[in-house]
Amino acid sequence: MGTEQDERKVRPRRRWRRWLWITPCALALFSIVQVVVLRFVDPPFSTVMALRQVEAWGQGDWGFRIHYQWRDLDAMAASVPISLVAAEDQRFPLHNGFDLEAIEKAMDHNARGKRLRGGSTISQQVAKNLFLWQGRSWLRKGLEAWYTVLIEALWSKRRILEMYANVAEFGDGVYGVQAASRQFWGKDAARLSPAESARLAAVLPSPRRYSATRPGPFVQRRAAWIQRQARQLGGPGYAVDGE
Repeated sequence: MGTEQDERKVRPRRRWRRWLWITPCALALFSIVQVVVLRFVDPPFSTVMALRQVEAWGQGDWGFRIHYQWRDLDAMAASVPISLVAAEDQRFPLHNGFDLEAIEKAMDHNARGKRLRGGSTISQQVAKNLFLWQGRSWLRKGLEAWYTVLIEALWSKRRILEMYANVAEFGDGVYGVQAASRQFWGKDAARLSPAESARLAAVLPSPRRYSATRPGPFVQRRAAWIQRQARQLGGPGYAVDGE
């Protein structure tokens, strides 16, 4: 009798132990499958886009619509990828997903009490925008690091940059360079000028606050700086050569 009772007590513990290692393994496998599939398949939307749409509905804005049109990197102006790299992650072709030098500079900057600056790479931003959500929790940062490792291991740098150009937000509800180009200037991304590409990249720190079509002093200064940086980096080839 005592043996049966002991066995009944042990069984639930065994089940819990089993789930404790099965669950994280299943989630890790699922994330790997996600990244492998998206190496070849262009996503119909991102998690951030879906959450933005739900947010609008939650606020009673039933007319809100996400603007998103995928375009391959080859179908964008050559000035687009180099502008994004010049603005957001100048060591993008060189690092493995994490720019420790940029992180250290951002931490030092923030420690001096200045306006918060992030040290995220383009790879980290793709991981966050495509698979996760906005925020600063340790859980999200941990998942972001995991997805960053996966996409750096399983995608080419070109694919990462292509994904970033398509899922980054350039205005409220406007995602990707093609949708931004159509919404803002009424033309395809292939026809963007270097100045327009730089203005799109210039609003990335806060796309709901800044405008690429009505640039204020900050966007104008930043866009000019981005164009100078793009030239100094060596032009369009710096962002995509070798992939």
